[in-house]
Formats: sequence, C-alpha cells, structure tokens
Amino acid sequence: MVWCKVDTRSEPADPAELEGDLAMPVSVDPTSVDPSRDQSAPANTSARVPASAQAPAGEKDEALRPHAEDAFAAELAALAAQDDRPRPTRWRMSPWAVAMYLLGGTLPDGTVITPKYVGPRRIVEVAVTTLATDRALLLLGVPGTAKTWVSEHLAAAVSGDSTLLVQGTAGTPEEAIRYGWNYAQLLANGPSRDALVPSPVMRAMSEGMTARVEELTRIPADVQDSLITILSEKTLPIPELGSEVQAVRGFNLIATANDRDRGVNDLSSALRRRFNTVVLPLPESADAEVDIVSRRVDQIGRSLDLPAVPDGIDEIRRVVTVFRELRDGITADGRTKLKSPSGTLSTAEAISVVTNGLALSAHFGDGVLRASDVAAGILGAVVRDPAADRVIWQEYLEAVVRERDGWKDFYRACREVSA
Repeated sequence: MVWCKVDTRSEPADPAELEGDLAMPVSVDPTSVDPSRDQSAPANTSARVPASAQAPAGEKDEALRPHAEDAFAAELAALAAQDDRPRPTRWRMSPWAVAMYLLGGTLPDGTVITPKYVGPRRIVEVAVTTLATDRALLLLGVPGTAKTWVSEHLAAAVSGDSTLLVQGTAGTPEEAIRYGWNYAQLLANGPSRDALVPSPVMRAMSEGMTARVEELTRIPADVQDSLITILSEKTLPIPELGSEVQAVRGFNLIATANDRDRGVNDLSSALRRRFNTVVLPLPESADAEVDIVSRRVDQIGRSLDLPAVPDGIDEIRRVVTVFRELRDGITADGRTKLKSPSGTLSTAEAISVVTNGLALSAHFGDGVLRASDVAAGILGAVVRDPAADRVIWQEYLEAVVRERDGWKDFYRACREVSA
C-alpha cells in the first residue's frame, strides 16, 4: 500500500495497520461468569445438532456457487503454467491466456479450457486489452447478457481474486466505494488508520488488484462520481487523516451497467469518459443462444445434483425460440409481427426457466424434460404486467404456437398454466 502523507509533522504509518483487526472489542464482566461452570462446554446443550443432521465425518461443505477462481482453479493453473507470453505487472497470466480462459480452447498438453463466454472474440480481446492499460472497463448491455459473469471471470483470470466487489443498489453509500470507519475505535481514539475500514476499491488500489462494481447505474449519481478521482488520478484522498492512498501498478476496475432496466441512474459525462465501454450483445443466432443455455443449464444442474437430461435440447430450443420471437417482435420465419411484452426475456431468464423445469422433471416427474415442466416458468418470465403482458401472451399462443407443427404439447401445457 502506498501512503502519501500530506502533513509532514507525523511519521508515515506501517501500511499493515490498515489491514488490522477492525472488530469491535467486547468486554466480559468477570463477576457475571460462574467460576464453577466449565467454560469449554457449550452454553446451550439443547441447541445441539442431531447426529442424523450432521455431515458425515470427513465430508466438507461445498459452496453452492464457488467463486470463479475456485470453480475453475485447475484451468487457471494449467493456463498460468503453460503461458510464456509477457504479463502485465501483477497479472496472473498474459492477456492472450486471459482471452483463452474466457473463450475456451485446448492447451498444448491437451488440457481443455471450457468457454465461459460465447460471443464475438473481438469483444473479449478489447475488454482484456483495456484492463492492461490504465483505463477502467465498463461492460454495458441489456439485462441477461452475461456482464456480471464476464466481469467475475476477468477478475479471476487477471488477479486470481474476484471478490473485491461493490454491489450497486439504490442505497449504496459513498463509503462502499471509498472507505468507512470502525465507530467504536473512532469514538474511543479519534480518526486513525486503525479505525479506517477499507472498501474493496481501496484494497484493490493498495494491492494492485482488480476491483468490480456491479450495477453501476443503480448507484445514486452523487455516489457514482466518487469514482472520478480514483479513475483519473489513481488516488483516494483521506482528508480526515491528511493523507491518501495511491494505486499501485496492477490496479484496475471493471464496472457493469445496463440502460434498459428500470430504476437506473445515468452516468455523468465526466465519469463515462473514465471508462472504455464494451457493449455485450444478445446472442446473434438461435443456435448460439441454445448452446449458451444448454451449457449453463448443464453446469447448474451438476452443482445442484440434478440428473442429466439427454433429450432436453428440444425443450431448450422451444424456450429460446419463444423468447427470441417475443423479444424481437417477429416470428423466426419473418412472416408474423408480434407485440413484445414488458420483460427483457434475456438469455439469463431462459437459463432460469430451463433449470427450474429440469428440477421439476427430476423431483416430480420421470426425469425427462417436457413442455409441462417449462410452461410455468415461461409464463412467469413473459407475464410481468398482469394486464398488458397476459393479452400479448395469449395472442402469441393462439396465433403462433397453436399453428406450429410439432408444438401441440407445448400449446396445451401453456394453456393449462395460463387458465
């Protein structure tokens, strides 16, 4: 960490002080403790977990959704070991290897790198190249275009840590981007580095890592602008201490945003100029979208211990077809114009619909993904406005689905859940 002291009357502090334990101290009145009681024994024996509910000996709890650097640790290690290209300062691998990690491929030793992003290669190359410069990266796109997914995997490949994250909401305060205070220490000792609570962005600056800001446009505009000095001057002033944190080489920031969702705040021109913007498009073709959905459903299904569905590709293609036609406002053959509902009907929502259908078929069916398993999920995704969207959905069922060859079972299933 680089501390630049403005007030020269005091000595620079040890950088490690910033990372100190900031937990509030708790004192225990010794008179309230029964000395005859065995302090090593559990305080509430009635709250013990039954033996039948405990995990078997030697079995370790698995995270429901591991971070990218953990889930794909073997691929990252193989890429780093065989990567002999130049690496920017503090990068775990070269830009070429980062792009291969996202796009997939086969290494010389036969290691298969699974694709994390299915889309134009040039988009990934521009995004990776941006991170190798001093420009921050803004991933822009409609909801469901894998912005968060791509940002997580970029941070994992570049820095080996995707957890330096600020989640943007309407209530995100400035402290989430800059720094906060441990108020117990602040009240006891006044402003000091021990009382300072670094934000993920401050930690990334001091350690030369990649920080992430998700849903930047959901953050209030005045809080967004606290990034301007960080991105332009690469410093974070701390006026309470008369000092600042300077970013070390390797630091960069990835932000995600969308401009179609409701409840967003436009970026100021000054802040937008600090980013290189990369727009992530929707899949170009139905086949590409089917491939994306099937890959993600397979990954999610394995993590949830759901059985593989050998014949599920037909239902996946139906879901994708419905979403694309309603999203584009025209049927796949271009013959019939359609009204589009208020929802985004993104690829991410298609993945959710198919995953839910897979769970239904596994737990309440015969394990084969059928139209009845995905019908309810499609209805929930399409009909967001109970009045207008329901009419649009009914018109689509009667005018398109009912007349389509081989879709009779799908039509009946959708009519049943819509009744």
